[in-house]
Amino acid sequence: MLKVLTMRSIIFSRVVTIVKRLRQSNIVHCRLRHVSNVSSDLIAPTPADHFLSFCEEFDDDSRLKFSRDMVIVDNFVSESEEDSMMDELKPVLKEMHYEFDHWDDAIHGYRETERLKWSPKNMQIIERVRRIAFPSETSHIPLVHVLDLAEEGFIKPHIDSVRFCGDIIAGISLLSSSVMRLVHEKEKSKCVDVLLPRRSLYIMTGTARYDYTHELLNKEMSIFKNEKVQRGRRLSIICRNMPLK
Repeated sequence: MLKVLTMRSIIFSRVVTIVKRLRQSNIVHCRLRHVSNVSSDLIAPTPADHFLSFCEEFDDDSRLKFSRDMVIVDNFVSESEEDSMMDELKPVLKEMHYEFDHWDDAIHGYRETERLKWSPKNMQIIERVRRIAFPSETSHIPLVHVLDLAEEGFIKPHIDSVRFCGDIIAGISLLSSSVMRLVHEKEKSKCVDVLLPRRSLYIMTGTARYDYTHELLNKEMSIFKNEKVQRGRRLSIICRNMPLK
């Protein structure tokens, strides 16, 4: 029980850190509002939530917990920054072919690589992700995961293994908007669709990281709040921290 309480305390403190860093970076986010310096309601959804669509099975407490642990930062990178990152990745990706199977059958229509060194301009973007999404004492996984999903590609439901990464996953969405669906691992009736706008950053931690499977919907199923999302080729730049001991 003590171990569980300690883990919850660590997760909450890291969520608080994320919000503080977002505010210090002057990033405006329509879902975040300051409630209390000590309350667990530090992060709460506003009535006009643009990025989350909950099924009816979510009660208010579940909505609050999920909204606290799944943060979307719209327009995290500019158009020129998106172009800069793509210019660096194009020579690498053009030598690769899209794959339509995966070693654990989790991804369809993809090509991927990991990158340690970036141009100075793009490294500033990676450092901005790490500065905002992770506490300062974080041990980062040095290699940044680059996942290029074809227009017809999709990612099947899964939970990232705790053997390979820690409690925070942060990803930039490039080239296309998309819809991520999360389903509670034990309570299958509880699901939420998350809109990931082009050039946004998503930060998953806490219950969104550990208690829900997440998947990226295919082109035909990419509908958010009854509106079709024009999903094309999507490239994500994903930063993770080292597995927790």
